[in-house]
Amino acid sequence: MNTNNTKAVIYARVSSQNDRQDTARQVVDLKRFALLQNMEIVRTFEEHISGAKKLEEREVLTQCLEYCKNNSVNYLLISELSRLGRSTLQVLRSLEILHEAKVCVYIQNIGLYSLQSDGAVNPIASIIITILAEMSNIERSNIQYRLNSGRQQYINRGGKLGRRKGSVKTIEQKKEEYKEVISLLKRGYSIRNVARLTGFSIQTVQTVKNQFLNNNRKEEQP
Repeated sequence: MNTNNTKAVIYARVSSQNDRQDTARQVVDLKRFALLQNMEIVRTFEEHISGAKKLEEREVLTQCLEYCKNNSVNYLLISELSRLGRSTLQVLRSLEILHEAKVCVYIQNIGLYSLQSDGAVNPIASIIITILAEMSNIERSNIQYRLNSGRQQYINRGGKLGRRKGSVKTIEQKKEEYKEVISLLKRGYSIRNVARLTGFSIQTVQTVKNQFLNNNRKEEQP
């Protein structure tokens, strides 16, 4: 696509302030791409919020879409599709708003433009975007299913969720009870998202992270 002398906006998102990935890396990578393509970055939007939130609840993304519509922006640059959201419906709604304003979305990790050079919707991109969004939905559903199944198996074996008054659990008991929490944290999920997926409180997830992840990192340091 011809990207000379064009205006571009960057939108970067992570799930929370505590997320291992921050918006800085996304912004740096997208600015580097824009420079190589002779795009002028006219605005950068950064947001710390779950991608599972509805569009109406995502203030910064809403502002970004409005800015793109009202300021003759040519491209919205994102690092990956999930930055727009975890829901297929929410992603497609955002794309519809942008496409009506002839704003092309560039998804960096797959090198995909949502519009063709003539401004028409890229049919191949539409198929890929829908599939990727649905795969993200399926992954979240599978995680929730495994978590619920794991908790039920733990209970069936006589385990008790939560802490009984006056009880002290061993390290191994805690690892067993919170194994899904530990697994998700190791995979890079934010504390807030892990809490939402597992049903444990944010405070509990933070405690588990401090005990089983942060301590391990300290021990590994020379």
